Amino acid sequence: MNYAEIKNYDIANGDGVRVSLFVSGCTHHCKNCFNSETWDFNYGKPFTAEVEAEILKALEPSFINGITLLGGEPFEPQNQRGLVGFLQKVRKSFPEKTIWCYTGYTLESDLLSESRARCEVTDEMLCYIDVLVDGEFVQELYDISLAFRGSSNQRIICLKETLSSGKTVLRKEK
Repeated sequence: MNYAEIKNYDIANGDGVRVSLFVSGCTHHCKNCFNSETWDFNYGKPFTAEVEAEILKALEPSFINGITLLGGEPFEPQNQRGLVGFLQKVRKSFPEKTIWCYTGYTLESDLLSESRARCEVTDEMLCYIDVLVDGEFVQELYDISLAFRGSSNQRIICLKETLSSGKTVLRKEK
């Protein structure tokens, strides 16, 4: 797996101050994507053990609220395989910090049901994520007033509550 960028102090992609990892590779190709260079799976640099260690170090300060995964597409199967072990380390090292993930896939139809996004590690990856922002960016539904999402079709899902209850639990707008 490759990654495009790491932001150590990101306040735009989740609650509080976060470390954000932008992975490479996306097959959605949303019209007017803000990060279209990350569509290429070969874009950026390899996601190595050294990069993992760098991110874990960046997560150490108490003022860092957690990590956000975006891209590209974290839920492309090859990216899931590259991320799941890392997320396990994040959860073990920082159980009090939150993990957010942005995906163009839809939770119910793509990640919890048979689809091209599901693979042998999807369920494990989902269990590490606290907040999932799902749905493709749709230019015609673009709304600058929305918190933490670009278009009104995208949902902010409280994933742990959703998976434990079996019903989709959306985050309440603040």
